[in-house]
Amino acid sequence: MSVLKMILGPVETNVYFYINDETKETILIDPAYNPERILGFAKDRGLKICAICLTHGHFDHIMGVEGVVKETGVKVYACKNEDGLLKNGDLNLSGNGISSCTVKDYVPLSDGQIVEEAGLKLKLIFTPGHTEGSCCFYSEDDRLLFSGDTLFCCSVGRTDFPTGSMSTLLRSVKEKLLILPEDVKVYPGHGEETDIGYEKKYNPFVE
Repeated sequence: MSVLKMILGPVETNVYFYINDETKETILIDPAYNPERILGFAKDRGLKICAICLTHGHFDHIMGVEGVVKETGVKVYACKNEDGLLKNGDLNLSGNGISSCTVKDYVPLSDGQIVEEAGLKLKLIFTPGHTEGSCCFYSEDDRLLFSGDTLFCCSVGRTDFPTGSMSTLLRSVKEKLLILPEDVKVYPGHGEETDIGYEKKYNPFVE
């Protein structure tokens, strides 16, 4: 297993490629912007995108979905509680001076369900707060977490957008994420990687 990252768009969104090293089959996490660049990045490295997982529905995490799906035909997985943002450009902030985008065709998942694609497994952890349907994707086998905009290095996601709640977000982080093994590596939606142990010690929002 390996993880590669691209940083795309005006708010520097992290786009991750979770790769089965034996087959080069890949799960794509949060394809923000520039589907052509995402597809080119994969092609240059011999990667086959087999599925897309979305941590939440904000425009800066979904704008590349349509283009990637059009080219590859892969399934898109997201939390069922995020249906409102995924299907509404005003709620996901893409209707405000940005090219409006939605994701209407996706596989809705509940807390604890497993995505099995590319010979890899990711468990959806429902972590509302940044949005009402925010989630993280966790690999117990590979000790990694794609945390979206729920947990950052020494920070947490903002909650002043539609359906956000700081109290809910902090509860999600403390009760759903910080209980994971301390050596779990965290790949956030923006910024640098971290790990659960480091966040338990140094994140000022969860003291």
